[in-house]
Amino acid sequence: MIQPTPSPNRIRIAVVDDDPSFRALVKETLAVHPHFQVVVECGSAELALIQLPVHHPDVVLMDIQMSGLSGIDCVCRLKPKLAGTKFMMLTVFEDYERIFESLKAGALGYLIKREVSARLADAVRDLHAGHSPISPAIARKMVQAFQQTPTALDPTADLSPRERQILHGLARGRQYKEIADELGVSFHTVRTHIGKIYEKLHVHSRGQAVDKLTGHHRVGPPLT
Repeated sequence: MIQPTPSPNRIRIAVVDDDPSFRALVKETLAVHPHFQVVVECGSAELALIQLPVHHPDVVLMDIQMSGLSGIDCVCRLKPKLAGTKFMMLTVFEDYERIFESLKAGALGYLIKREVSARLADAVRDLHAGHSPISPAIARKMVQAFQQTPTALDPTADLSPRERQILHGLARGRQYKEIADELGVSFHTVRTHIGKIYEKLHVHSRGQAVDKLTGHHRVGPPLT
């Protein structure tokens, strides 16, 4: 296959999306800008794994959710093969987990699809210039997520003071009866609290619960 001769003054772009109508919208949006050149479009992540290393675009616009391999997995596999290529996710999703996974995979930008017509050209320019363009709606969600980090980073944040005391007792190797005696409560009360601790920490054993504690904290003071 004869490859198109690249223009040194253009940003060479690849579009990866399994929706032909959306790929057409992206190309139409970029076509009015003479410094953009769509050098390849792929209807699946699997095809992108084959085609993009051949064309080596400057910028990749990647759908996050496609049939078959996801855009996130595709970026993760392509990143080591495309030194200097910058990836931006185009998606309808606004949840923090997908944002985080995309950034971990190597994406530098994140644009909501409904904003493509208004923001795509500027986002591509910013991405190519070394910035990280992110839709305002996504940026707000990221700020909200970071503001909620005490619970997100500390798996024991939702435990009550009594549940924390009991968990610290478990971390010191105390038996249920010993914890009950030290806290002046019944054996049954300790067992009930431990059941709630397991539920809140999403664990099923003493060892898993202690791992949640020791993985985030140094074990605290003795039970009082």
